[in-house]
Amino acid sequence: MRRWLILFISLLLATLSATTALPATAFTPKPPRLTTPWTNQVSVTNPLPEYPRPQLTRTDWQSLNGVWQFAPAATLDSPPTGSNLAEEVLVPYPIESALSGIQRHEERMYYRRTFTVPASWSGQHVQLNFGSVMWQSKVWVNGTLLGSHEGGYDAFSYDITSALRAGSNEIIVGVWAPVDTQDIPLGKQRLNRGGIWYTPSSGIWQTVWLEPTAATRITRLDTTPNVAAGGLDLVVQGSSAGQSVHAQVLSGGQVVGEASGTTGAQFRVPVPNARLWSPDDPFLYELKVTLGSDAVGGYFGMRSVGKAMLGGVLRPTLNGKFVFQLGTLDQGYWPDGLYTAPTDDALRFDLEQQKALGFNMVRKHIKVESARWFYWADKLGLMVWQDMPALVAGRNASATGEARYETELRRMVDNHKGITSIVQWIPFNEGWGEFQAGRITDLVKSLDPTRLVNHNSGSNCCDSDPDPGNGDIIDDHMYVGPAVARAPSSTRVLQLGEFGGLGLHVPGHEWSTGDTFAYEMLPTSEALTNRYVQVADQLPDLITGSGLSGSVYTEPTDVEDEINGFFTYDRQVHKMDFAKVREVNLRVLAAANGTKLPTGKLVSFRVTTPNYTNRYLRHVNGVAGTEVVDANSNQGLKQDASFWVRSGLSNSGCYSFESRNFPGQYLRQRDLRIYKEANSGGTFAADATFCTRPGLSGGGTSLESAARPGFFLRHRNSEVWLDADTGGSYRDDATWNLVPTWWKSGADLSVGQVRTFRVTTAGFTNRVLRHLDGNARTDVIDANSSLTDRRDASFVIRPGLADSTCYSLESLNFPGQYLRHSNYRLSKATSDGTATFQKDATFCAQPPRAGGAGNVSLQSINYPTYYVRHASELVYIATNGGANAWDGGSSYDADTTWADQAGLGG
Repeated sequence: MRRWLILFISLLLATLSATTALPATAFTPKPPRLTTPWTNQVSVTNPLPEYPRPQLTRTDWQSLNGVWQFAPAATLDSPPTGSNLAEEVLVPYPIESALSGIQRHEERMYYRRTFTVPASWSGQHVQLNFGSVMWQSKVWVNGTLLGSHEGGYDAFSYDITSALRAGSNEIIVGVWAPVDTQDIPLGKQRLNRGGIWYTPSSGIWQTVWLEPTAATRITRLDTTPNVAAGGLDLVVQGSSAGQSVHAQVLSGGQVVGEASGTTGAQFRVPVPNARLWSPDDPFLYELKVTLGSDAVGGYFGMRSVGKAMLGGVLRPTLNGKFVFQLGTLDQGYWPDGLYTAPTDDALRFDLEQQKALGFNMVRKHIKVESARWFYWADKLGLMVWQDMPALVAGRNASATGEARYETELRRMVDNHKGITSIVQWIPFNEGWGEFQAGRITDLVKSLDPTRLVNHNSGSNCCDSDPDPGNGDIIDDHMYVGPAVARAPSSTRVLQLGEFGGLGLHVPGHEWSTGDTFAYEMLPTSEALTNRYVQVADQLPDLITGSGLSGSVYTEPTDVEDEINGFFTYDRQVHKMDFAKVREVNLRVLAAANGTKLPTGKLVSFRVTTPNYTNRYLRHVNGVAGTEVVDANSNQGLKQDASFWVRSGLSNSGCYSFESRNFPGQYLRQRDLRIYKEANSGGTFAADATFCTRPGLSGGGTSLESAARPGFFLRHRNSEVWLDADTGGSYRDDATWNLVPTWWKSGADLSVGQVRTFRVTTAGFTNRVLRHLDGNARTDVIDANSSLTDRRDASFVIRPGLADSTCYSLESLNFPGQYLRHSNYRLSKATSDGTATFQKDATFCAQPPRAGGAGNVSLQSINYPTYYVRHASELVYIATNGGANAWDGGSSYDADTTWADQAGLGG
């Protein structure tokens, strides 16, 4: 008897051991390569404790995040029911992450844990919810298979009521994560990571939780703000269709509108005198919806998204107005949690920092984030361009892969219709896994006609198929940029989907121990900051001159081998001066809304009135008017239509406009008519000062007279006046696009004459620009030098090969050969007739950067922040603060200033 008792107790203890999940020792995550400020804040008993679904909240719930048992598996056909697994994993961190405690990839795996249903849930249905699992999952509760789910980026749920038992219950989740061995949507995950491809994020990577519900319940809230109709168009999705529901909209806890409808059908809830959501005012309304005994909460912002022809350019609109969408390429990776931010504070941090840097948009790059990430974007006021995670790049997907992609694409759009911040869908990126792009674009538009659709970001490059021509967006990628390859059309707005990628090494804060990657490396934080400012400062010309409506800088943080972030990958180090980054970003946004102009630059005033957008403000015989100007116009007309932007003569916060070809003469009003005149004293300063306002027609700039408040610069019948609002076409007539100038040179060279360019840097003024053995350099050459040397240092000034408003320098002793830059170095070469050569050999004369009568600086036409500069006897195009050894430095202005003198060679 005793022997049988001992055997029974042993079996009982074994059974109890097999059905509990208590670790023998306390679980600790593995140390990551880099720790973030939140790594050590991760709780192993209750990680990510926040309610995970802000758009559909219930008051009662139970998180299942924490330590689960774990084991690799050969198949997912034999769940280890009732058996302890050998390892432990911290859910919801991907198994490849350090925080998971596994820190390796497994293609197939099992998770296991036990739970107890609270007694207070008795009589209710119990839902088991998964935020996301990468990629295919099977779920068992107490040995009962509940179902299988494919897709790594969408939430799913099971009603587990019938599988429950009293006391302890067991969950087993089997996962298949093939990564790039199969055709699945996976974004940048790769088994063989490196460069722009990253460590996989397999398994359970978002919160798992339980909640009690009624048998008939609400499953989703599809919220569509209808600003024009003054209400919220709401579809309450439910476990069954046609059930009665009631919705209330609240502001500050007070009900402002309510209505009733049925599940599955749209109805409108009034939102009177709506406060509109925008990046400047990200106001959110509360939403309460009831279906029988089921009550859920949610939120939404009132805003409209569209596109409109404004100032003669098709622009995206937010609440009916053009808002330039200035964003970053946010990839959503963490060194400790990979796809999963270590804490909710960390998740919020990335978005807060981007907003603090002056950005108003974020492109979520080929990843779909958790519901709480979208909540923070909504709450903080960042517009979102949402990418679809790509199929594997560089190969055509199978029919199965295409079907998987399309299924997940539909879910992505359907599940995020209620996200206020999303303003654009992007099905493909650079052609990675692209197929039937025209049809896919139309599909997305049919699923959600309320947002813009970009068929393929970076369709000018890489693996992209031919542009199908549909959708709402033309999207170019240009590194380093910024630049665009195309123009907006009458149906599609233009955006720069990626540019930048400026890098900086920060030892001790880098993930990689091997090769690192950036599109351009800078040596110091100061140089990186200066280069970013220089690059960003080029955006306004693209906005006004090329019709650019949005841009995406790569990127907010370093990511694994990529080291081109504002932050290091661990979020520990600011790689740039953030105050200067914010300053230039706000300057770009102000330029886009028409309130900030670039002082010290030449501009032209383009008419924005429909049917007259080929006309420009010009002066002739001292009177301002408008006239058609184009590439074939003569020199006098182009120069008359070009003006220097100066600080306002009577108010430095406003602007005055100096004639390009009549220095010291300004546009001024006299008896409301606009003239070009020299300063005559008296009221002249005020009469010649104009204050910028956002374009009255919704795009461009309007210029209000400092002398006559309420009166704006306006054209009528080819004449230019100050007028108050007279109705009719006034708002269009009083709105101008201040575009890059028709005459690009701000200084003059003597076309047809032979000139020599002498160095002006102190201590080197006996040296001149010359070519030798085909390369440009500086040497000591004077009247006593050999004829060959003197002729090598002499150039015939020609109209620019690429633009006649600039200049090309033809060799005196090698006719037909010109100075051109290639890989930054200047050399002498014969034109090959290509557009590239013509641009490389064209330089715009500008006022001398270091000053001095008779001096000039020579600006590259195709690298507009680069000037001809001598460095250690050699000659380059160089930029102030760039990455090259010949860039920047204290002598930059002097080195890029040349004395324009009579040619030494005759």
